Amino acid sequence: MPTKIREVQYCHVTVPDEPGQACQVLAELAQRGVDLFAFHVLPGDARHTRLALFPKDMDHMIAALGDSTLQLHGPFRALLIQGDDELGALVDIHRKLFDAGINVVSSTGVADSSKGYGYIVYLRSEDVDRALHALGL
Repeated sequence: MPTKIREVQYCHVTVPDEPGQACQVLAELAQRGVDLFAFHVLPGDARHTRLALFPKDMDHMIAALGDSTLQLHGPFRALLIQGDDELGALVDIHRKLFDAGINVVSSTGVADSSKGYGYIVYLRSEDVDRALHALGL
């Protein structure tokens, strides 16, 4: 599979840093029919955790959570990169970002059993358009 790069949107919610909080949020999303393609737990302060929610349909998530106690922050922009899992698969991506003077704020990647990978790249909001251009989009 050729490398596929696309812009995605995410929101985050802040929850108490206690066991079971992520489970409750995920259960509520499922109950309300919100389908996620990614979920990421981010450190917060000493008493809170931030959960990044990457819905397949942002408008649906916002509408579905309209009467929820969950307070969505965002949407924000990120990059989703998918491709074949091979040695050095992310080097070219990071080289292009480096050459454009763009700093990756955070990222998360995973390889799957079918020899593919998914990689989420968090950037500063002012860098997203430049990153897309640097990556040929």
